Amino acid sequence: MMIKPVFEMTIPPPLRSYIISYLMSYFDSSPPTLTLIINKYEIKNGMCNEFYGAAQVYLSTKINRDAAELRISRDRSEKSVNLYLNVGEVFSDVYQGINLRWQLFVNNKKSTDFGKIFKGILHEECFKLSFEKKHSDLVLNSYVPYVESKAKVIKNERKILKTYSYCNMTLKWKSVNLEHPSTFDTMAMNDELKRKVMGDLDRFKDLYKRVGKPWKRGYLLHGPPGTGKTSLVAAMANYLKFDIYDLRLASVKGEADLRRLLLSTTNNSILLVEDIDCSKDLPTRLQPMTHDDSKGQAALTLSGLLICIDGLWSSCGDKRIVIFTTNNERLDPALLRPGRMDMHIYMGHCCFDGFKTLAFNYFGLSHYDRHHLYPEIKRLINGQVLTPAQVAEELMKNEDADVALEGLVRLLKRKRSGEEKYDDAFRKNMEKLEEGEEA
Repeated sequence: MMIKPVFEMTIPPPLRSYIISYLMSYFDSSPPTLTLIINKYEIKNGMCNEFYGAAQVYLSTKINRDAAELRISRDRSEKSVNLYLNVGEVFSDVYQGINLRWQLFVNNKKSTDFGKIFKGILHEECFKLSFEKKHSDLVLNSYVPYVESKAKVIKNERKILKTYSYCNMTLKWKSVNLEHPSTFDTMAMNDELKRKVMGDLDRFKDLYKRVGKPWKRGYLLHGPPGTGKTSLVAAMANYLKFDIYDLRLASVKGEADLRRLLLSTTNNSILLVEDIDCSKDLPTRLQPMTHDDSKGQAALTLSGLLICIDGLWSSCGDKRIVIFTTNNERLDPALLRPGRMDMHIYMGHCCFDGFKTLAFNYFGLSHYDRHHLYPEIKRLINGQVLTPAQVAEELMKNEDADVALEGLVRLLKRKRSGEEKYDDAFRKNMEKLEEGEEA
């Protein structure tokens, strides 16, 4: 009681506060901590804070179900409901031996700015991330990027893919959920080609970022009808978690409309132009330019299509894929120039690898099963005999694997017999021509 008055009378207030804080830190054995405030909105412009969203997604998979209160919500772009921290709830995380403490707060600010009140910034939620100050560099340079990368993976897993088609009535893209079940595991195609396509998709995600180019990759799928071109597009979309924009050139009036459509597509998407050989009679570069009198704009040409894809569309975003499909090879050489169609994929008739995939899909027969009809099917199926669609149609006729495979063998023999008769007739005709007889 005697020391306190003397202390307050003889020592100036600034020095007194310093002494008190020093003594408190001396007797406090806990290490100094740093707390990062992660606001939901940017302070300067009121835009959404991307790291706040990443933290929310990341923590939704780490939440302790024993918490007293959790929030539950469902976004229409995601597959299932998700749990999130409620205000005041605490979550402890461990990263490389570092203990981190997350807590959700609400900042109640006072302001007369109506714009801020309307945006909800005054009652903004924020995360507080606390940790020992000595680990600041590791948290900022390693843990924060780790949270962002994990959130991106989680969002891709939850994402509902969309297929967009152009609506002439609204002049906008209209979407439906992409529920195509095709994956690379279920694709009836050559195993080596399948691995090549998957490797190409994986390799260029990192390569284009490293060399500083926008990630735009072009694929040309060609082959007879029923060989799985559309299924491969769906498998690529499911593999990359990309939306599909199905562009029907017949509905595009001119180059101005095409540019507007391409600019309204988003990143992480596939632009699909099916049957490029017959979807629209596009003038080539050698034909004179025409105009669409209804709108006064230049009519769509093949050159205009390629310029839009190569120039404007490829530079206005990132992570884009363009896929052209065709049933024949009668295409303008400009379409095949390297840099436009980076990879040509021939979707041929069903091979034995493709058959085994279909047999697994329909009957659960693994690639290592040795059905007694497999050797005969392998002998009969190789070559241009049946498309994957024809094989699948035959396998669907009966739920019994033995009966279905026997039916497939009979179909293959009939097809082979027809080909052999045609080859014999052609050979005899050629022999007559060589002998100078009338064919």
